[in-house]
Amino acid sequence: MQVQFNTDRNIGGSGLSESLEPELRQGLSLYEDKITRLEVHLRDDNAHKSGPADKTCTLEARLAGLQPIAVDHTADTVTAAVNGSLQKLRSALESTLGKLDRRK
Repeated sequence: MQVQFNTDRNIGGSGLSESLEPELRQGLSLYEDKITRLEVHLRDDNAHKSGPADKTCTLEARLAGLQPIAVDHTADTVTAAVNGSLQKLRSALESTLGKLDRRK
């Protein structure tokens, strides 16, 4: 599984991928053989203002032979946004891949 990070100009990307990639790989380890690429998009929705819930993480899982699955989550911190998106993605993958298994 290839992991690709994309950030807006308001979120520093240096060191971010090294700290988050192991957590993402561990969280998606059950589906690693199905996911060809995981795209991580991080943005600060209100960079010019302070306030709660302004960091958004969008995770897009590219699956072999299937349409991509994308989820997002907004939280106070980048880490919380990533964790929220990871939970949503695991749920979406479980649902999608579970349906495929039941068809067999």
